[in-house]
Amino acid sequence: MKITIINTGGTFNKEYNLLKGALDVKSDASSLEEILKWTHNIDFEIINILAKDSLEINDDDRDIIIESINKAKNDKIIIIHGTDTMSETAVYLDERVKNKQVVITGAMIPMSISITEAVMNFSASFGFLNGKIDNGIYISLHGVISNHLNIYKDKKIGKFLKK
Repeated sequence: MKITIINTGGTFNKEYNLLKGALDVKSDASSLEEILKWTHNIDFEIINILAKDSLEINDDDRDIIIESINKAKNDKIIIIHGTDTMSETAVYLDERVKNKQVVITGAMIPMSISITEAVMNFSASFGFLNGKIDNGIYISLHGVISNHLNIYKDKKIGKFLKK
């Protein structure tokens, strides 16, 4: 099986910048590569298209995501995305992408600070795509994977929950 990973940035890819004293979104896929060196039996293609915090992602960026999905030879796609606007991107994609199995995932804690959440969310995503699922837009976070309409971010507790 082959899965295309579309990397848009988000907290998953943030790293502490000593000079600025702030977290920056990395423009490479080093976080993903760290996970993938432990992943066998699945062939991944990584496409880095954005290096943005999801609060900065707009519809022009979402069109770039759609273009990348449509160009992908694979029907199974994982999108690494920030959690703040993940749901908005899912709705946008759902209206425009019909022939792929797309899982959007990310992390609320940068992988550079704590690897656990990012690895769990990513691993759950490709495990889900390994199963027999319908075409659609799914979200995978905090042990919950479902159609994007059935998941929401509870900002009071900082977790994604199933409706």
